[in-house]
Amino acid sequence: MTQLPGLLDTEALRKDFPILDRVIHDGRKLVYLDNAATSQTPRQVLDVLSEYYEQHNANVHRGVHVLAEEATALYEGARDKVAEFINAPSRDEVIFTKNASESLNLVANMLGWADEPYRVDSETEIVITEMEHHSNIVPWQLLAQRTGAKLKWFGLTDDGRLDLSNIDEIITEKTKIVSFVLVSNILGTINPVEAIVRRAQEVGALVCVDASQAAPHMPLDVQALQADFVAFTGHKMCGPTGIGVLWGRQELLEDLPPFLGGGEMIETVSMHSSTYAPAPHKFEAGTPPIAQAVGLGAAIDYLNSIGMDKILAHEHALTEYAVKKLGEVPDLRIIGPTTAEDRGAAISFTLGDIHPHDVGQVLDEQGIAVRVGHHCARPVCLRYGIPATTRASFYLYSTPAEIDALVDGLEHVRNFFG
Repeated sequence: MTQLPGLLDTEALRKDFPILDRVIHDGRKLVYLDNAATSQTPRQVLDVLSEYYEQHNANVHRGVHVLAEEATALYEGARDKVAEFINAPSRDEVIFTKNASESLNLVANMLGWADEPYRVDSETEIVITEMEHHSNIVPWQLLAQRTGAKLKWFGLTDDGRLDLSNIDEIITEKTKIVSFVLVSNILGTINPVEAIVRRAQEVGALVCVDASQAAPHMPLDVQALQADFVAFTGHKMCGPTGIGVLWGRQELLEDLPPFLGGGEMIETVSMHSSTYAPAPHKFEAGTPPIAQAVGLGAAIDYLNSIGMDKILAHEHALTEYAVKKLGEVPDLRIIGPTTAEDRGAAISFTLGDIHPHDVGQVLDEQGIAVRVGHHCARPVCLRYGIPATTRASFYLYSTPAEIDALVDGLEHVRNFFG
């Protein structure tokens, strides 16, 4: 068995994840390498979710009976856990959404409806990057179409990094919002936040960071980022689906208008007008994802029990090993950085002229789960002149043996297609 420095005790950790014991396709043990899409869920989170539904299920806030009070305490307790996890100055800066896509749409719509000085209109510019997930492209395209604002973006270098050579031309005095991914879901690139934020602050632009591929894998400190908004999602960090987070600076959340209207987000309502509750409730209309938030809180407890620094070190060692091993596969081309430095644990690649969907299907027959396609980042595929990629992505329970299985599987793919 391959031993690497910095690895977690995966033998012990994997016992927390029942699904990793699955045997599929003629007795083959599951090799799960699709963590950038969705991570698996440990027993500790499953148990909390089960207990919530068995013992505490009720709607939150305003209810005076025991179940409502318990559900509210659990839901708001999850907000406290998130705030501490990301080092938010205030728990009231943490907004629960159903996923990161909704979080990013929330920011775009707030700015479209805002008054000055935040309002995006035909005299202003929006800046994104060519490596964004569609969730951080389409909302800004919609906002630009609706308001007449100009959409601009940073291009990519040949080695999968942002081209910041013209940063002063991209981010100008007209820029109102700069929104970019911290870690690319397709390239694995960790972006230079400090340089982008510094330029945005020089021109008075707001900064929104998509941390969906960062929050599960490394310490996330929103104060150190110096961004104005940070979005991420629960189902990539050992939590359930249906729960996302938007963190925003308190003064912005106080000044910006709500996106959704309904119950819970109001202060008073008459037939003529309404006033709104303070943040975060101003942005959480209707019955929220209560159980999902409780599950996210349990996932944060689980990650904290391991240590985000240790998870980062584990994944770095795995990524370094994977880049080396994949580099030895004939005809394989890594799309993105080809070293483990300044990159996350998602590696996309092509294999000669074999279509990625065919690669994925043959690997699946061997029990190896990878992701194929453009990974909701089609502009990246267009930039590098490829139809799609195969992506292997690792997490805290991933092992060198699984990387070896992937490499062996790719050799089988090559032989299968001659």
